[in-house]
Order: sequence, then structure tokens, then C-alpha cells
Amino acid sequence: MSHCYHHALSSVKLWGGTTEDYIAIHNWFDESKKLIADFRHRALRHHAEGIFMAETIFGVTITISTGRVIPVRWIGEQHVREDLGFIPSFADWVKAIRPLPWMGRAQRLEDALELKNAEAAIAGAA
Repeated sequence: MSHCYHHALSSVKLWGGTTEDYIAIHNWFDESKKLIADFRHRALRHHAEGIFMAETIFGVTITISTGRVIPVRWIGEQHVREDLGFIPSFADWVKAIRPLPWMGRAQRLEDALELKNAEAAIAGAA
């Protein structure tokens, strides 16, 4: 689906209520479009862990305008399935990332501290 409103309409068809009952959750899943405006934004929240993260933000359930209680996990699962056809794990997304040399270049903490101490000693001697 291309817009959160359409996901919300789909939620209304599944569980009743209004689009306003669901739109905040669907917007949260697609908020990463602010960072990258193509399908790759989905790597940040469109996975099993992202669905559980939505529960920590919105609660385990929501009460929609009809008074019905709906699990947030159902809404997240619906959103991800509509976009991807299944619910991947975060590991599924990571497997698709092509490692580049800069991703593994980390300075050892010990080396950074030794450099900082050496710079401080030189500055103190001057």
C-alpha cells in the first residue's frame, strides 16, 4: 500500500471503527519515509521486532471508537503483511545489506584513549 490512510481503511474493514482509530499506528510504521523516501525505509520498522516495538509505544491494545479492544500487534502485522506479503525478521533485512568497508572501521577504544593521553601530555609539556 502506498499511504497510511489506505492501511487505516483496511483496518476499519477488518475490525470496525474509523480510520482515526488506527492512523497513528500506521503513520508510525511509515514515519521512516522522512529519512529515505523509497521502500528501503521499511527496514527500520517493517519486521517482527518493529511490531513488538509498536506495542511498547501504543500499548498492547487500543480501544477503538466502537468500544472494541484491538491488539496493537494485529494492526502492526496487518501493516507489514500488506506492504511486504509476510512478516520478516530484522535479520532478514540485515542479510540484504551489502557490507561496505567503512561499516567495519572502528577505532579500538584503547587506541583512542592512548592517543588522547599522548595529546594531553604534549599539551601539558608545552
